[in-house]
Amino acid sequence: MKFIHKILLAAAPVLLVAACGGGDDSLDDRLDIADPKVRFIHAIPAGPNVDLYRNTTIAGGVTNAPYRYASNYFEVDTAPADYIVRTTVGSLEVGRINFNPNRGNKHTLIAVPGEATTTNLLYIDDPYDKQLTANNARVRIVNASFNATNIDVYLTGPTVDIATVVPNFAAAGFRSAVPASSANSVDFTAGSYVLRVTTAGTKNVIFSAPLTVASNADLLLLTLPNSLTVNDVKILSVVSDSGQPSTEILNQP
Repeated sequence: MKFIHKILLAAAPVLLVAACGGGDDSLDDRLDIADPKVRFIHAIPAGPNVDLYRNTTIAGGVTNAPYRYASNYFEVDTAPADYIVRTTVGSLEVGRINFNPNRGNKHTLIAVPGEATTTNLLYIDDPYDKQLTANNARVRIVNASFNATNIDVYLTGPTVDIATVVPNFAAAGFRSAVPASSANSVDFTAGSYVLRVTTAGTKNVIFSAPLTVASNADLLLLTLPNSLTVNDVKILSVVSDSGQPSTEILNQP
């Protein structure tokens, strides 16, 4: 039913023009008929360069990827497969996950810091249920800060007092995403915002910085440890298919 409804909407040429943005946001993505897409992000500060394998072959051209590397989405078939992260030097396996990609969905693999010296491979399945006429950005956050408590995240206008609003992303635990995997990202209109992170359930701000959100952006924001000090975090901002490494944002209190 959802597919038929989207096809009917597509009958209006102006809507087709609005939807065909190319890159990671094409018409077949919005119609839920595209081949599954996967991307990889290296989010381990000071971590070694890594390669990404799909079963036994390099996936998406991801080789010798350093910290802050974010691949473009690459197409895969719908067969289940092992996705494995290995160090480029020594080919030491540091993360592995098996999943079955769904047609029309987008899948993100993130190498994130684990407890002490371990590495974890975090998986996010994005249904990408975006209407043909929509041009809002889609935002998701990940708590990858082993040195932080559970967090709330606020993405508000520059003059908004967070004491008067609820968090946009609430109670994100370590190594978890909000919204969670298999749920859609949160829509935001394009514009200038202030990004603030607090300890969960409080208004105790541990990170603050301005952030510009573009139309149709697929924006992933990861909190990462800035040091070993408790609640000292920074943000890694990833805009899919931007052709650039992800951007590191430092606290600007």
